[in-house]
Amino acid sequence: MKTEGRNAVIELLKTGKNIDKILLEKGEKGTPQGSLAIIFAEARKKNIRVQFVDKRVLDKESETRRHQGVIAFTTDYEYFDLDEIIAAKKSEKGGFIVLCDGIEDVHNLGSILRVAECAGADGVVIPKTGGAPVTESVIRISAGAAEHMKVARVANLNQTVETLQKNGYWVYALEAGGEDIYAEDFSGNIALIVGGEDSGVKRLTKEKCDKVLSIPLQGKVNSLNASVALGIAAYEVVRKRLS
Repeated sequence: MKTEGRNAVIELLKTGKNIDKILLEKGEKGTPQGSLAIIFAEARKKNIRVQFVDKRVLDKESETRRHQGVIAFTTDYEYFDLDEIIAAKKSEKGGFIVLCDGIEDVHNLGSILRVAECAGADGVVIPKTGGAPVTESVIRISAGAAEHMKVARVANLNQTVETLQKNGYWVYALEAGGEDIYAEDFSGNIALIVGGEDSGVKRLTKEKCDKVLSIPLQGKVNSLNASVALGIAAYEVVRKRLS
C-alpha cells in the first residue's frame, strides 16, 4: 500500500506501522529540504530504507498524482474490529463513534476521518459494500488522520447499530427532518451516522436509530456536504462535553 504526500507520510511515521521503504525526490542541492528533510531524518531514526529518485519515478509510482516528492510503501491498511473501537473510549464522558452509511466519495471519507480524529472520536465504522474503503487517496486527503484513527469495516451496518445499542450507545442519524441537533445534550456513549452524498442515511438504518437529528439550515440550499455535516455535529458533541 502506498501513502503519498508530505503530511500523510509524516503522520504515518508517527504511528509505528511497518514501512517497507520510502521514495524521496532528489533535491537540487543533493539533500532533502524542508518537510522532506524531516521525513528523511525520521526514517533514518527508525531504520527505514529510503531511496532517492527522480521526479519521473515518483510520477510513475503515484496513484494520486499529488505525491509532493514522497511516497511511503506499507502493508495493506489494517482495519480494526468493532469491539476494539468500543473498548477504546478516549473520554470519561463516554464513547464517541462515527458510522458512514454509503459514503462513496474518497474525498468525503478522507475528510470524515480527519474530522473524527480532530474531534476525538474513538473510531469510524464503514460498510464492506456500498462505500469507499480506506485507500491511499483517502489517507492523503485525511492529511494523515487515517493513520491515527481506528476504522472498522463491517458487513451489516444495521447489525452494527444494534450491537452499539446493546453496549449502551445512543445512535443518532444525521438527516433532514429530524429533531434540532442543538437541543440534544449528548451525554453518555454516542454514535453519529452520516449518510451518502445522494441517498443520505438509509430508511431501515434510520428506523433502528434512537433519534434522527438535523442541522438547521438558513440558506436556500437544502443539504450540506457529508463531511461538513459531520464536522458541525461532531463539534456540537465536543462543545456539550466540554461545557
